[in-house]
Parts: sequence; C-alpha cells; structure tokens
Amino acid sequence: MSAVVSSFADIESEFNAFIGTTVYATMVTIDAKNRPRTRVLIPVWETVDGRPRGWLATYKTPVKAAHLARNPHTSFSYWKPGNNSVAIEAVATWIEDLEVKRHVWDLYRATSPRGAGYDLGNFWRSPADPQLHVLRLDPWRVQVIRGMDLRSRIWTAPEA
Repeated sequence: MSAVVSSFADIESEFNAFIGTTVYATMVTIDAKNRPRTRVLIPVWETVDGRPRGWLATYKTPVKAAHLARNPHTSFSYWKPGNNSVAIEAVATWIEDLEVKRHVWDLYRATSPRGAGYDLGNFWRSPADPQLHVLRLDPWRVQVIRGMDLRSRIWTAPEA
C-alpha cells in the first residue's frame, strides 16, 4: 500500500539513506520510437527550498542528447538486495553555467557516495573541461519503498 506525503521532508531521510547505500541508479530516457533506453549512472541529490534537486555529471553523448531534446522527462531507479528502493521521475535540463558546474563538482566530492566522495577529476580535468556536461534533474515524483515491509511513500511536486 502506498501513502502520499505532502512534504518531501517526510521522506527525505529514507530517500538519502536508500540512495546513499545504493549509489548507482538506472536512468531511463525515451528514443524517437518511444522505446526506453537505460544506462547506469551516479547522480547526486540535494534539497533546495524543501524540494529534491539532482545533478548528473555526464558525457553529452549523441543518443542521450537526442533523447532528452525530444523528451526531457526521465526516471531514475535505485534498488539493492533487501528491496529498499527509490523511484524518481524528473525533468532533465542541460546546464552549461560554469558556476553551476563548480557547485556540482564540489557536491560530488562531498556527497557521492554519501560521505565517501566521488572525484569527478577521475573523468574530467576540472569543472571547466569542455567534455564535462551537467544535467539538472527536477523531480516531480519520488517514491521510496522500504524493503522489510514494502511500505511505500510518494511525494509529488504540487504542480505535477
């Protein structure tokens, strides 16, 4: 059974715990023939004005760029043995602003995986590296499911 929560704060601690221990997320985009395409990535998340916001440091591959240009809606799924899971439905936007890239660079170092750090310097030279691209992820729906009893709680953005 699912319960709807009115505030992201109601599920934020489980959200952070579940994604923090899972680390890797499956991202889904939709191609021009409405077929799903998945890839495994490591987004980072923060809470801004009481709402979740995700960031994905990534390569702007032709496939990913074409899918998101056609349909910016995407989903991320976290799951691990024990069945704790998180499902995130979001709108993705490419961000080119250098200050945002610096923020994301620092956020990865500080929080992904939770507390362990994830150095984007292993993939890119700096936040100014032209090969580094950043996706802003604005969730409109987040569901957390606790595996031990399958308790499901869902947050939906007011405008969704």
